[in-house]
This record gives sequence, C-alpha cells and structure tokens, in this order.
Amino acid sequence: MKNITLCTLIVVLLTSCPGGSSKDGWKDLFNGKDFTGWIQRNGEAEYKIENREIVGISIANTPNSFLCTEKDYSDFILEFELMVDERLNSGVQIRSHSLPEYNNGRVHGYQVEVDPSERGWSAGIYDEARNGWLYPVTPYNPNAVTAFKNNDWNHYRVEAIGNNIKTWLNGIPVTDLLVDFDDSGFIALQVHSVRDEYAGATVRWRNLRIMTENLEANRKTDTPPVYQANVIPNTLSDREKQEGWTLLFDGKTTNGWRGALKQAMPEKGWVVNDGVLEVLPRAEGGGGGDIVTIEKFKNFELVFDFKLSEGANSGLKYYVTENVYGKGTLGLEYQLLDDAKHPDALLGNNGNRTLASLYDLLPSGRKRFNGIGQWNTGRVVAKDNHIEHWLNNFKVLEYERGGAQYMQALSQSKWNGNTVNFGLADEGHILLQDHNDRVWFRSIKIRKL
Repeated sequence: MKNITLCTLIVVLLTSCPGGSSKDGWKDLFNGKDFTGWIQRNGEAEYKIENREIVGISIANTPNSFLCTEKDYSDFILEFELMVDERLNSGVQIRSHSLPEYNNGRVHGYQVEVDPSERGWSAGIYDEARNGWLYPVTPYNPNAVTAFKNNDWNHYRVEAIGNNIKTWLNGIPVTDLLVDFDDSGFIALQVHSVRDEYAGATVRWRNLRIMTENLEANRKTDTPPVYQANVIPNTLSDREKQEGWTLLFDGKTTNGWRGALKQAMPEKGWVVNDGVLEVLPRAEGGGGGDIVTIEKFKNFELVFDFKLSEGANSGLKYYVTENVYGKGTLGLEYQLLDDAKHPDALLGNNGNRTLASLYDLLPSGRKRFNGIGQWNTGRVVAKDNHIEHWLNNFKVLEYERGGAQYMQALSQSKWNGNTVNFGLADEGHILLQDHNDRVWFRSIKIRKL
C-alpha cells in the first residue's frame, strides 16, 4: 500500500510541477517562479514575473528585446496566452537564432505576430531581421483580422511540423505557411523597441506549453483550411496543384521558354544554376535577349521571386505580343529596377519607371523592398482588365486596362501615337527581360483565373 501511494505521488508531481511533462504530452516552458531555461538577448527591456506570468516592460531607445529559451526546438505544437498594451507591437519567435556571424548576434527567424492595431495581423508570420512578411493576414486571410482581443487575454496555437507552420488565434485559423529557411531554433518572447512616449508599455505571457512528440495525432483538424502560402523555392504543394498553380520555371531547365521572336532559347545569356534562372551581363557572356513563355495567358495570377544586382534594370512583361502592329515584342511591364542606383528611376512621370511600377505608365505606391542582393517577391493579378501589382505581399498598384487612368497615362508615355491599343491584347506571353544587367529569378508560378 505504501509503494502504491509513493508511485502515485511521483506521478502527480511529474504532471503538476512546472517544467514537467503531463500525461497528455504537454510540457510547461515556464516554471512560474524564475527564468530557469531562458536567456535575454539583444535589447534591454525589462522582463519580470508576476502571478506566474512573464511581464515584458518596454524601454525607450533600446533594440528589440528577446527572452529566449536556452533549448532549441524543431517540430512542435506550442500554445500560450498573451495580453499586450494597445500601444505596443510584439511577437513570439519560433525556430529562431542568434549567431555572431549574423548581424552581430541579432535575433532572426520566424515570428508569430502580436499586432493590437487596426491592421489586425496578429498570428501572421513575419521573418524577423531577414525576409520580412511571409504571411501577412489581410491579403491572405481577411476573416482573421478581427480575431485579436484588445485589453484581454488571447490564446495562440502554433503547429510547426516539418516545413509547414500553422497558427490559430482564439480558435480561429490564421496562417498556413510552407517554408524551409530553418528546421529548428529557440522560442523567444519579444518586447518591441519603442520611442520615449511608449516606454513602460507591457506585454504579458502565461500558460506557455509545448508538445514535441506524437504531433501528427494531435494536429488540429476541426477548423476550415485557409490560404496556403508556399515560399519553398520552385515547388508546388498538393494544395497549389489542386488550385491550378503550375511552375513556369522548374528550377532545373528552361522548358516552356524560348527567345522572344525565336523558336528556341538563346544560346547565351541565360543560365540555370542551383535552382535559379540567371541573366548574365554582356561583359560575362550575356546579350542573349529577352525570353518568353511558349504558352499565352489571359486571366491569371502570377508570382515570381527576383533578386537584383547593384544598378540593375530589368522587367517582367505580361500580355506580350510578337510582331503585332509592326512591332517586335510589346507588353505591359512590371518594372524591376535598382531605384537608388539606376538613372531610369528619375525618368518618366511621377516615378512610373521605378520598381514594381507599370513601366512608363503608372507608378507603384508605398513599397517594402528587401534590398539589392536579397530575394523579393513580385505578384501580378490580371482578371478581366483589372490588374494588380504586389511587392513582398503588399499591393503597390491597381488599375484597369483601357480605363480612363490607363489611357491618360498612355497618352503621356513613350508609346503615345506609335502603337494602336498598346497593352490591350486579349492574351499574351509572359516575358523576362534581358537588359544587360545581372538579375536572378526563381519560383515563377502561375494559375489561370
């Protein structure tokens, strides 16, 4: 009888003590008493413990602060509750790192967003100090914008299993992301940097728990699917295939492409290397000319990753025609340009030759550019003459082909009086431009609408 009582006591202690594993597979990340197992990195915001809660207190003029687990985690299901001052932005890092060789140890990696503003991107996924937004909420899942509760506790759930990260906020599904930058790393609680007037704003966490085993059996399956964003280069998920997406570049060959006004790919100037389609500068064997898809497209959504060298000029054109109106190739151009170093950025009208603009016609608006030598993502949506340009998940231009704004811009452009019905073809090729500058492309995918 004494042995049974002792065993029972041991089981109770293991399942109830902070940091112990419960019988359902959950383990507490925070013991409720001290910061054993945690380490602070980067900024100097204050972290303290009140009523078994972790309280982060913002301090002015210090970088983003992170309270990080000493242990790294790979595949897991994470749950926690959070309450934040409406003046403060925050987040929870997952699979993150702090490395001496990367920005002197700056914390970087996936962040599950905490956004109490009207924008409502809480539980979206941001790539801290690296690639920016991977899954902003509004363009992908507007139904989740109102899921966050201000001045109250919010329940988060994160499933990071393999290359798939999903999040829920107060029971509402928010994200479904496919990504392969990191497969493990620490978990961290962020207190955002603030100006003087926001010093003292707080964020609180409680009931932090994690599961690292038997994950497939514990996946959440009782909520409807949301938009799936796939940022793994040159791949299509099963979901994407079902939704009609196809790869225009497979990462290995130039199948599906040919030279503009030609029957085959150029013999020089375009190379495929390590999953990337590269345009070579003329001095290094370039000068092969533009290339186009063999197939034509009418209504479509097109996504592509691009990287620019310093001072580069290039473009992606759509609704491209060949030898029409006595011209070689004509089409609408999503401008690709180093705005800071290339002189073309200062030409045209009102910035309509800058990055992500409709070249020489309509300027793009506020842009979030990851920088020269960094990967960026462009998107073109074209349906029944309604066109949208996106850059890194933000819409930067919207117009109607043939509408009053378009025709007014056309009358002031380089094509005025030279071309009948410029850009108004019912369908056309997709074109990648060779402008004698080094540019890289990957993950070019399209679906017909």
